[in-house]
Amino acid sequence: MTMKTKIISSVVAIAVIALSAYIYFHFFFVYSTGVDAGELNFFQYKGVVFKTYEGKVIQSGFKSTSPSTNTLRSNEFKFSVTDDAIADSLMRCSGKNVELRWKRYMGTLPWRGESQYIVTEVLSVK
Repeated sequence: MTMKTKIISSVVAIAVIALSAYIYFHFFFVYSTGVDAGELNFFQYKGVVFKTYEGKVIQSGFKSTSPSTNTLRSNEFKFSVTDDAIADSLMRCSGKNVELRWKRYMGTLPWRGESQYIVTEVLSVK
């Protein structure tokens, strides 16, 4: 093996390892986990090639910090669901207050949904 082929194979090996690490940390490493609660605004099954479950929870409002406006604003939590059992239970909860446990990934995959937030459990429905 010549010196040139050793250098080329080393560079290719380092590039493959770096690309693999990037793909893992961007698409498969769980960046954070948490729980959000609010009123389930909508939940739908959509997509052209990859059908995914997508939903939105409206969280309770908070007062604006600006002194010129005394308005109540709400926060939206957009999420995706990969588990059919969780999706079936959320399909029946539109308009109800739900508490959801989720995982956040750095990137999205088409078959996992449009959101970085993937709901893994429905904790309560009121």
